[in-house]
Amino acid sequence: MWRPLLLSLALAGADSHEDSVRAWRSKYEAELRAPYTGWLSVAGLYWLREGANSVGSDAASDFVLPRGPARAGDFLFDGRTVRFRGADGVAKPLRVDVSGEPDVVEIDTMRLIAIERNGSYGLRLRDAQSPLRTRFPGNRWYPIQSRYRVRARFVPHPHKRTINFPDITGRVQKFLSPGVVEFTLHGTKLRLEPVEDDGQLFFVFKDKTAGKTTYGAGRMMYAPLPAAGIVDLDFNVAKNPPCAFTPYATCPLPPRQNILPVAVEAGEMVFEGAH
Repeated sequence: MWRPLLLSLALAGADSHEDSVRAWRSKYEAELRAPYTGWLSVAGLYWLREGANSVGSDAASDFVLPRGPARAGDFLFDGRTVRFRGADGVAKPLRVDVSGEPDVVEIDTMRLIAIERNGSYGLRLRDAQSPLRTRFPGNRWYPIQSRYRVRARFVPHPHKRTINFPDITGRVQKFLSPGVVEFTLHGTKLRLEPVEDDGQLFFVFKDKTAGKTTYGAGRMMYAPLPAAGIVDLDFNVAKNPPCAFTPYATCPLPPRQNILPVAVEAGEMVFEGAH
């Protein structure tokens, strides 16, 4: 009498998992396509030099815009702060993205914000009319598979340690890691070292599918913080880094300890047209 009930519970659990993964993927794709906040709208990146950095559609500008006024203004940088001086000649200070609430400079429906990456300051352009967004062919995914949902043992570091992540621009990004996770996949004992981001564990990893069916530089994945020494990993929600979609992202690359010797055929696949 118990077997049908157990089977129905197992099937209900599988359906619930698939539904939650599908819901996550749908939300992720919608965020990716968002006109001014999704990565597909990122249409430019310019690293500031000290002094005045001109911006406009004129090819002689330091930061050339795809349209708009020939000379829209100047971004003034003194090595620590960024200001924008527009046509009115008034220089206004700008909060950078690491503040959590960056100021936006809008020029002909395009939006620019100042960013900071470990002491380097730049400008990021977002444009809802960018071909990266309007011509995006769509995401590709592996089928959802329960075997890629694993329970991992969390092994904390005695003290949180700093990991240096080289990024796609050749710079280094620093993150704090609380420990490592250990798990078994395809009969192989594996481990990954996450960092903390926005109240979650954040993994930057690479596996044997990279450069074949998945993005060559690796993928990213979030997981809940450990509970009772256990971390639930679900590679079905592994996703491409922003640099898979736009050349103007500053993605961290997987550290050596996060390069897995197995193929993880789950999560997001590379799409046609990825650079």
